[in-house]
Amino acid sequence: MGKVMKYGASAVAAAIFGGVAHAQPGFPPAPIVVNSGDTAWILTASALVLLMTLPGLVLFYGGLVRTKNFLSVGMQIFGICCITSLIWVAIGYSLVFSEGGNFIGGTGLAMLSGLGEVFPGTTIPESSFVLFQMTFAIITPALMVGAWVERARFGWVMVFSALWLLLVYVPVAHWMWGGGWLAQRGALDFAGGIVVHTTAGISALVIAILLGRREGFPKKMIPPHGAALTMTGAALLWVGWFGFNGGSGLTANFGAGAAILNTHLAASAAALTWAAIEKLRFGKSTGIGIATGVIAGLATITPAANVVGPGSAMLLGLMAAIVCFAAVGLIKRRFAIDDSLDVFAVHGVGGMLGAAMLAILMAPSLGGTGFAPGVTMASQLMSQLTAIGVVALWSLVATAGLAWIVGIVFPMRATKDQEQEGLDLSQHGEKAWDWE
Repeated sequence: MGKVMKYGASAVAAAIFGGVAHAQPGFPPAPIVVNSGDTAWILTASALVLLMTLPGLVLFYGGLVRTKNFLSVGMQIFGICCITSLIWVAIGYSLVFSEGGNFIGGTGLAMLSGLGEVFPGTTIPESSFVLFQMTFAIITPALMVGAWVERARFGWVMVFSALWLLLVYVPVAHWMWGGGWLAQRGALDFAGGIVVHTTAGISALVIAILLGRREGFPKKMIPPHGAALTMTGAALLWVGWFGFNGGSGLTANFGAGAAILNTHLAASAAALTWAAIEKLRFGKSTGIGIATGVIAGLATITPAANVVGPGSAMLLGLMAAIVCFAAVGLIKRRFAIDDSLDVFAVHGVGGMLGAAMLAILMAPSLGGTGFAPGVTMASQLMSQLTAIGVVALWSLVATAGLAWIVGIVFPMRATKDQEQEGLDLSQHGEKAWDWE
């Protein structure tokens, strides 16, 4: 393999020089070729990734909260989806993928002005690439909703999420996927173990600490009101993840099939392992548990889906369940941090685990695709750990500062009375469920 980035070295190298393919001096311009099969697959994958957020994440998270807060979860995720979409087109895409520096892109593609007919190095229209990338930008801040459910104000959520997208997600996406400095150091992240899950997981932990615990936590168990909703949401996330990972190669080829197969195997192994751990620890396997195991496996395979073999995908699923299960207990019981829906323990830990393990499991002897010329397992591991550490630190510092600043104008937390009434009524004047 060459120096692999999310879309291949040639694609990203061209993208950071304006996002449009240019002819070499003295040669006729290369013909613009759009492959209808590749384009149709990326459009389908974009729909699948959006399905993960709406309705997948709404149902998955909504079922885990109390009845009086279900609507507030949906409102926050809907709101984040809308505001992220507008920011992405206005400036986000340009700052990630247009000509700029090693740390941030430029403004040459603001409002998608000057967009190329074909994204460089691919056979798909650049507009399709914009759409596909938008769905990743949408789901990343939406994942953090699980850390502040039942107590964060809607206004603060909207302002914080918008600014977080620009301050955390956009720079990190440029570093890893836009030809930035971490990609130049050889760090790999196929579909978002670092860009999506590490940023969201670390930031979620910071917000959970700053926001404080729900009343009664951790002594009082706060049971989910709709396990069936959560399992349905997990099923939608599982299916949608085929687009998340399978579409990240930007072609409908062998690589897409291999990435989807690895994705499915990791999720299956993690789900069964989580269920087995619950049976051994508590005497019963639960629906919430197996659904959480699925998500842990999916998050963990995400950065490595294109470079590991099927056996390694199963191993990553097994490791994801064991490590993430332990992380849930550590965060909630040992440290009593109310990361309500385990965003850090599942997404953050899973994403970082997969991003680190790919340096080992991509070895040809283990069924992987092998290393770039001149790269060893040790050097690849160092590149991965550097990227994980830098992104985690940046997410922590930037999130803490941003949350505090936004909180000065827009209070973070609802009042005690509002929390007791439920955010559905106190924040939105509606009930998710009216049994009368």
